[in-house]
Amino acid sequence: MAEQTTSSIVVDAAPEAVMDVIADFDAYPHWAKGVTTVETVVEGADGRAEQVFFALDVSPIKDEYTLAYIWEGHRRVTWTLVEGKMLRALDGAYELRDLGNGSTEVTYRLALDVSIPLIGMLKRKGEKILIDAALKGLKKRVESLG
Repeated sequence: MAEQTTSSIVVDAAPEAVMDVIADFDAYPHWAKGVTTVETVVEGADGRAEQVFFALDVSPIKDEYTLAYIWEGHRRVTWTLVEGKMLRALDGAYELRDLGNGSTEVTYRLALDVSIPLIGMLKRKGEKILIDAALKGLKKRVESLG
């Protein structure tokens, strides 16, 4: 993965519950800030999505794109950009660590590149906005279901 931004949050739920919310793409517009549309393009044999189309509108990024996912049990999921309009790259991962007390540390890694010139500082700011919104939304969604 290229230069990336990373952040973590502790969620009061088991890793399986967190991963179930991450894998429930149909619900993203209800909790993932700026995600307006989500459609599973290719479903894997295990029932989890392998490719997912998103429409996103979160300043400074507005785009429609498709991501390819690789699932590693309840501990890690990674994704890469298949195609996008403005995005040239969007590589990321959720990594889950069981804290052993009924809670999970969720680390989100993200590296993005856009087709318009952006200085590195603005790219990192965009990544940070996306990560912070995603982690806060994920925590709220998982804990509200528990």
